[in-house]
Parts: sequence; C-alpha cells; structure tokens
Amino acid sequence: MILAAGRGERMRPLTDHTPKPLLVVGGKPLIVWHIERLCAAGFTRIVINHAHLGQQIEAALGNGAGFGVSIAYSREVSALETAGGIATALPLIDAEVFAVVNGDIYCEYDFSRLAGPAACLPAGHDRAHLVLVDNPPQHPQGDFVLDAGRLYNPGSRLSAHDSLLTFSGIGVYHRALFADTAVAEKAPLAPLLRWAIDAGRVSGEHFDGRWVDVGTPARLATLDGELRQHHAA
Repeated sequence: MILAAGRGERMRPLTDHTPKPLLVVGGKPLIVWHIERLCAAGFTRIVINHAHLGQQIEAALGNGAGFGVSIAYSREVSALETAGGIATALPLIDAEVFAVVNGDIYCEYDFSRLAGPAACLPAGHDRAHLVLVDNPPQHPQGDFVLDAGRLYNPGSRLSAHDSLLTFSGIGVYHRALFADTAVAEKAPLAPLLRWAIDAGRVSGEHFDGRWVDVGTPARLATLDGELRQHHAA
C-alpha cells in the first residue's frame, strides 16, 4: 500500500493544485519512483489511498498496467491519517501481511528486503517490521531504538549505548494490528506502533542509503537537483 492522502500543507503553494505524491523529482513523480521500485521487487498488486486532489492520482496512474502492476484505490473524503487510512483500505488487501510506504518520501530502498519479514510475521508473535533511517536534520531526536533487530520505545531502555533512529515510513504490517481501528475515521499510526513495541512485537532494520522526507519546497528542489545531476553524470 502507498499512502497518498495527505494534504501536504508544508508544500504549499505547490500542493494547492497538485497532490504531493505527484510532485516531480528527477523527472518522475514521487509516487512513480515507488511504483517502479515495488514492481522491480516483485510486488504486483498495489493499493493507493487518496483524498486531496485524488482524481489527479488516478488519472496519472490508471489501473497500473503501464507500470506492470495492478492498482486499486481507497478513496477518502478527507484524509484519515495513517492507521485510519490503512484500516479503511483493508477490504482491498487480501493478504494477511502487507507492505506500506509513505507516498511523500523518496527512498532508494530495495523493497525485496521486505520478503523475509513478510514471511515471518504470519507465523510469529510480531505485528510489524519497520525500516529505520539516520535522523534527518529536521528530526534530530529520532523515533525508536533499534537493537539486534528489535525495536524499543525511547525511555523504555535507553542507555548511553543506545541511539534513536527515525522511522522511514516503510514497514510491513500484520492486518491484526488494525483490528480495533475504526473504518472511515481518523486514527494515527504512532500509538499502535508504540503499543506493539512495548509488547515486544515489532522487529526492525536500519537502511543507510538515500532517503528524503520531501516535506518542503526547498527539500523538493534540492532532491530534484541531486537526482538530475546523478542521472546526467
């Protein structure tokens, strides 16, 4: 699933007329980079939720055939936040375990690395597997502690040897994680993750490659310049 329902307030005025996942970097919309990488990793069925200017997303991507995938859309009247959006889209997802990526990031992560965690979740105790990245300048405090492949909430066991990393917006989830999340109602993901982490039910990994939270026009412009220079070299 690709999360694409956010309004993108910090990206205004760009997002007044264009949904954030369709903003272009390196010659392609952000969401197209995701779709191509997901397809290359073997994902053939994708669900995309949308709200703000969502019809533009459907018009641009269609049924996914042009990218070698099948795309279904979960249409939200207004953005339901992450957990609410996922819970509402579950009828379109027939898998017990599924991958989710934020539509407003750029990341050169190899999604095929999620195959191992996705295979382990159904038979095990865990409810999620998260990909963490180094803390970006705009989020220096980080989110979670990663130790030996397990996640811990800050403060639960933080010591001089622990350091916090930032959640990338890429994860694998068991649908049972959303069993108590109401459909078509706003609900954030963070409380669910913190609960599952405290219960010892979340694994994780560190990705140290290129990852950008494209949260402002300045970051978008910088990333666009970097990608265009890289592909021209």
